[in-house]
Order: sequence, then C-alpha cells, then structure tokens
Amino acid sequence: MLYIDPAGCIDCGACLTACPVDAIKPDRRLTADEAVFAHVNADYFEENPHEDRAPLGPVRPRVYLDESQSRLLHVAIVGSGPAGMYTADEILRHPGARVDVFERLNEPFGLARFGVAPDHRRTRSITDRFRVIANDKRFTYHLGVEIGKDLTHEQLAANYAAVVYAVGASSDHRLAIEGEELAGSMAATEFVGWYNGHVDHRAAKVRLSHSRVVIVGNGNVALDAARILTADPERLAETDISRDALAALRRSRVCEVVLLGRRGPEHAAFTLPELIGLQSLPDVDIIVDNGGEPIAGNSQAAKILAEMAAEPNRGRRRIVLRFRTAPVRVVGAERVEGIEVARTKLVPAADGSLRATLTDDTEIIETDMVLRSVGYRGRPIPSLPFDDKRGTVPNDKGRVTPGTYVVGWIKRGPTGFIGTNRNDAQETVASLIADVRAERIQLKQRQRRRMWRKVLV
Repeated sequence: MLYIDPAGCIDCGACLTACPVDAIKPDRRLTADEAVFAHVNADYFEENPHEDRAPLGPVRPRVYLDESQSRLLHVAIVGSGPAGMYTADEILRHPGARVDVFERLNEPFGLARFGVAPDHRRTRSITDRFRVIANDKRFTYHLGVEIGKDLTHEQLAANYAAVVYAVGASSDHRLAIEGEELAGSMAATEFVGWYNGHVDHRAAKVRLSHSRVVIVGNGNVALDAARILTADPERLAETDISRDALAALRRSRVCEVVLLGRRGPEHAAFTLPELIGLQSLPDVDIIVDNGGEPIAGNSQAAKILAEMAAEPNRGRRRIVLRFRTAPVRVVGAERVEGIEVARTKLVPAADGSLRATLTDDTEIIETDMVLRSVGYRGRPIPSLPFDDKRGTVPNDKGRVTPGTYVVGWIKRGPTGFIGTNRNDAQETVASLIADVRAERIQLKQRQRRRMWRKVLV
C-alpha cells in the first residue's frame, strides 16, 4: 500500500513518479501519527472496491501549436498564485511561447505562500516547483504591478495575444449580524495573512489578551487558525511564520479556541486529513460539543469525532468543535466583548435539504476576538463581466471572450485544493490554444517597448 501525506499532498494527480512535494511513501514507512491512514485506505476500498481500477485522475490530452504560431504566442497572466503558475507552465510547453506574469505584491505565489499555514511545510514546498517554472528564460515576472491601477485591461489586451486572469478570491463572506464591524471582529483570512506576513495584513489588530477566541466556521482555514492560536510558539519558531506574529503569540493569553458550526458533525466543512491532523496534536485537548446529541454515522470522520468526544479533558490548551450552534450577534460597545450564539435544529426545506434553524436556546460566549471563516469571494475585475451572486467572472471553460481568459477561483469559485488548479489551468489553456488555432485571436510580434512604470524584480 502507498501512503500519500494529506498535509503535504497538493492533489495534483502526478503521484508516484513525479510528486512535486515528496508527499508519497510506502505504508511501511508510516510514522505512529500517520498509521491511521493505512486503516482509512483499507476501509475505503472495503466500501468502494473500484474493481475496474479506472484512473482517478486521467491525463488531459494536449494539442500543441506549430512552431510558427507558438513563437508569436505572448501571454500576460495576472496573478502569480498556483492557478497563474500552472497556467504559465502549460503555455511554456509550446516551443517559443512566452509568458509575462503580473503580480500586485512584491512577492509571488499567492495562497501557496500566504494562505498555507507555516507548519504545513510540505504543502508550501510546491513553491519550489513554481520557481523551476519561473526560471525558464521565456518567463518574466512584473512584481508590484496592479492591474486597474498601474495598467488597464485594455493596455494588456493591446500588447499581448491573450490575457489570463488568475486573481483568486481575495474577499470574504460576511456574517450579516449585529456587531460584526466592532474592533476585534475580523475575517480569518486576515488573521491567516497576519501570521504569514502578508503586506496587506501585517498591521492587523489581532487581539490575544483574552483566554478565548471564537471562530465562526469549521472548514480547513478555521482549523488552521485554531491550531496556530493554540500551538506552542517554540514549535512555530522553527517555521517561517511572521516574526511579528510569533512575538505576539508568545505573549498570547489564549488557551481556548471555539469553532462554531451551524449544523452537525456530518456536515462539517473540514476535510478528513485536517481532522486527523487535529487529533494528533500532542499538547492540545480537542473537545467535541454536539449539543447533547450522539455523533451519528459510520464515516471515518464520525468515528474520529466520537473518539475525540470520549477523551478526558486534561486541562491543557484546547480547541472546542461546537456543532449545532450559530452566531446571533457580536456583543460589545466599541470593541468585541463576546458573541451571542443560539443552538440550532435541522428542519427539512422545500427542496428536500436540511436547513439549520435557530432555537430560543441562546447564550453569550465571552471573548475579545471573533474570526469569521465562512468562505472566500471573488472581486470584480475592471472591464470584465462579473457574476455578483457567485463571485466569479462568467466563462466557458475559462474563456471570457477570445483573447481574455480566467483560471482558478475567479473562474470556478473558491473550491478545491492547490493541485486542483493544475487541471483547471489545462482546461483554460486548451481554450486559449483552440482560439489560436481557429484564428479567433491575433498573434502579435514581440513587444519592444515597456508600457508599465514599475521596475521588474
């Protein structure tokens, strides 16, 4: 049996012969903390035999341009995160093609650098693969250049055969409750940017003077934030966490982090690997609060949560997974002093789904910091259409119009993992190449003048 490290794996599908982050190994090399995955894998194939052994990640066939076309293919990519870098890799497979990557920040790699927790080192090592892509002589970075401010879409379109937007989903969903704007209430994405040293969030007012932090949401980002808040700062010192954040965490009084989920454990947003990682924390208690209800289901996650619920409280730092609980309002005058929550019950909706409905069972949880972790959302791009409901740019397999394309979260919404962008980039570039072959976009001679003001880095 082969074991794929869930913390390191980027879901790219390359696997055994070409794992870019060294996340795969045989089961005989599993550590004690990883041994549970041998049973997870065995249980999976008991329930899902996969008798035909069809490929789970089939390779998309590529269509290549001839050399006369590819030598004139000069593409601008806006955004240097995983989606942008995988797109550059796909384009550079065409001999003679060139790529210019424009990045608003002065440091590349987007969420691979600023969204991955610093203690997930193997996941972060995908940036080594991105550096290999950037070392191609046909690749050029333009860091510190913001499209819409330093350059317009129209300028890019006039100077490149195609423009691909890989700008992600940089905004966040709101809770839409009273008190959400109080000091001490912030997006979990802002907190993640703070401990990762993101230039936009280095000065965030992170409050760590109370014994408790409350996080609304229970996805992987919420679990990352809870883990960092309760981690031994000396372990974090061995990572590349922001030095300012590390100093603040060393002074922190936080000893409990409460994660709120509107529905039950069976509907939790976190993935199984992240839950297992939480279970293996050596010095943190995990408390499971399901509102007095038993943890139902036979899934591996349900089994692990039931094990967690049965564990005694050792009085250490702790993370509380509180299900069937929803925020009602953030309490405080000028700053957060607590959050009022209500127990919920699941009620069948007209479409057959179960909706979490508030009950009259309410209480106030004291805290001075509330993090909302209820999803990312894309922002409009000047001169491009925008679906305000989905937070994406409308597209057909990445094509907005011939010559203008999107990839990643701004294309499909905030779903998937780092490696999901690899297949997504292949689809978008396939649309771009099809437009070149059908002469729907005009190939351009190499530009000899610079239209931007920023200095290349």
